[in-house]
Amino acid sequence: MGSLGALVKHPDDFYPLLKLKMASRHAEKQIPSEPHWAFCFSMLHKVSRSFALVIQQLDTELKNAVCVFYLVLRALDTVEDDTSVATDVKVPILKDFHHHIYDRDWHFSCGTKNYKVLMDQFHHVSTAFLELGNGYQEAIEDITRRMGAGMAKFICKEVETVDDYDEYCHYVAGLVGLGLSKLFHACGLEDLAPDSLSNSMGLFLQKTNIIRDYLEDINEIPKSRMFWPREIWSKYVNKLEDMKYEENSVKAVQCLNDMITNSLIHVDDCLKYMSALREPSVFRFCAIPQVMAIGTLALCYNNIEVFRGVVKMRRGLTAKVIDRTKSMADVYGAFYDFSCMLKAKVDHNDPNAQKTVSRLDSILKTCRDSGVLNERRSYIIPSQSNYTPLLAVILFIILAIVLANRSSNWPTN
Repeated sequence: MGSLGALVKHPDDFYPLLKLKMASRHAEKQIPSEPHWAFCFSMLHKVSRSFALVIQQLDTELKNAVCVFYLVLRALDTVEDDTSVATDVKVPILKDFHHHIYDRDWHFSCGTKNYKVLMDQFHHVSTAFLELGNGYQEAIEDITRRMGAGMAKFICKEVETVDDYDEYCHYVAGLVGLGLSKLFHACGLEDLAPDSLSNSMGLFLQKTNIIRDYLEDINEIPKSRMFWPREIWSKYVNKLEDMKYEENSVKAVQCLNDMITNSLIHVDDCLKYMSALREPSVFRFCAIPQVMAIGTLALCYNNIEVFRGVVKMRRGLTAKVIDRTKSMADVYGAFYDFSCMLKAKVDHNDPNAQKTVSRLDSILKTCRDSGVLNERRSYIIPSQSNYTPLLAVILFIILAIVLANRSSNWPTN
């Protein structure tokens, strides 16, 4: 009923959702026949959520390399995430993971559900990795080595300062940005981007995930996992878990806004990175998650629900982002609109209000200075359309027909 209610409220979501559903089904039918590649692309759809679709539309050679890269790092992340694995077992695996990807017989049982299947049958990923070109293998090995070492470091180290926070995010996500830039360059589609810009692409996504996933991470069993830096949260509460309690709601939201303001510092680098991309499929692959991130931050800002449940973009808006992110004009437009949405939520009594507004104004200026904002029609903050009532009527007619067909097939007593 929630999805139906969202469609009634946003009937123009219907067509993008339908297109997304059809694209997903088409992608699932494109699974290769070889067992190891079939495993990799099937697993990609199960563990990558929104990334699976944009990976699938890449050129075949690059698509295979990015798929393997993603699954290798997802497996590495599964080892790091599993709090039931003892530290003295986990750390050596993380440090040696870049060797394991060359071993067709290696596997390690950890994780749950699809992640456990990935780890138990990791030999399929290794087999696929060994079929990639040397340039791809070297890039994946290098990033896996550096990421594993960084993860091992933070298994035994708390995130105390903002510098620690940036360092951790570099290891688990900034390096992904560096690795992807190397893969894009290795296949000859893009120039090699500066490391600082590639790093920011990863940090912006990772910080968004860390902010959004507060409640899930703090309630992790058997042991909570948190990466909010003490330097920030200690200004508001005595213990990080205190923010999930209702009596600390005001301080929790202030801390949340501080964290979001910190993440906005990476936006300018992200826009510079994306504006330099030439290949349309690579552009969409990079741009869609970035637009999703700024959209998620706009929803999370000043929102106590981050400490009560899951805050995420509605499916229809996600479908629109995927459907309509095709050029830098689209990206500048989306960042402009979501930044306006976020700025409208700033409470000027918030301790960081001035810093937040300053960073948002900088983003808005960059988008305006692009000179392309008038080249697109906003779907994020739409003006009232005369077609909305008509769309709602059409949607109800479609739903009535579907329900009537179903009822005619229901058994009668």
